[in-house]
Amino acid sequence: MLERQLLLSRHELPAAEVIERLVGMQAQVPRDPYVALWSRLEGFRHHELEGLIAERQAVRAPLMRATIHLATARDCLELRPVLQSVLERMFRSGSPFGRRLGDADEETIVAAGRVLVEEEPRTRAQLRTLLGERWPDRDAEAMAYAITYLLPLVQVTPRGLWSRSGQPRWATVEAWLGRPLARDSAPDRTVLRYLAVFGPAGWKDIQTWSGLTRVREIMERLHGDLRTFRDENGVELFDLPDAPLPDPDVPAPVRYLPEYDNLFLSHADRSRLGDKEDRPRLGFGDDRSFGPVLIDGFIRAVWRLVRERDSAALLVKPVRRLAKKDTAAVTAEGRRLLGFVAGNAGRREIRLILPE
Repeated sequence: MLERQLLLSRHELPAAEVIERLVGMQAQVPRDPYVALWSRLEGFRHHELEGLIAERQAVRAPLMRATIHLATARDCLELRPVLQSVLERMFRSGSPFGRRLGDADEETIVAAGRVLVEEEPRTRAQLRTLLGERWPDRDAEAMAYAITYLLPLVQVTPRGLWSRSGQPRWATVEAWLGRPLARDSAPDRTVLRYLAVFGPAGWKDIQTWSGLTRVREIMERLHGDLRTFRDENGVELFDLPDAPLPDPDVPAPVRYLPEYDNLFLSHADRSRLGDKEDRPRLGFGDDRSFGPVLIDGFIRAVWRLVRERDSAALLVKPVRRLAKKDTAAVTAEGRRLLGFVAGNAGRREIRLILPE
């Protein structure tokens, strides 16, 4: 998986190609994809992704698991119909808003919301106000959430830019991109693309990544064209017949990943990336966000950035004491990351928080 995720070495590839290769990138934290691409690409600079978003060649939209993902324009148009059922289910049973909408005419409310966001991009608060004025006896917040779950939408710029940001404002995918959604909603191609970058994987892994249901039926349909394995627990894993399987002794360099990255969010069993007993020790204990650090391919530390006036510090907390060579590699890669995320800081430092 590290090889397929471009994490065994940095590659000289266009950012748009990598975004498509990864079948989208987790992006509810707007700056996360920048760090994720920096960890995978040689010489990646902020302006490359910022340009793609500003020019509408890449967009941030609710996709897999109904969470915000960065996808190329082409992929967004293809993936959203496949995942429409996921967003509908998450709204109606995975969130409180579907229940709060009660017996309201959902179709009429969504149609009214489409008119509003196609007039101009709107925040959810604006939708709440406008829809509440039209239906004062209904739950205005639930109606606003119905629009952002059930309509194929994107969050428009400047949200998602590195140099500046803004409140999440929503527009329809088709209005923002000027192209229609794909007509094909069959999941088969999407599942095969998942296996290309996350496999070998079981049907529960595919379900965890996508949010799709009835995945076992999909795999039964595709089974004859796939290579299969059994993991240590006897679970059947599926893979593309020509997907790479590097030697397990290939060195895995230190890599800093963002707070959210599909690498560690896309399998039902996350133990392939770290020991379960390490999980309580990951984090800083103050409810602040942090990102994982891969050491020899496993999550063995976490990091976060602290900014104070003209200084920036990268706090790195290993789950256990590191060997000298690992400490040196974590520090060296951390300095490079600091240059990327806080290059304008006058003073930059790495602070290792050693376990007790």
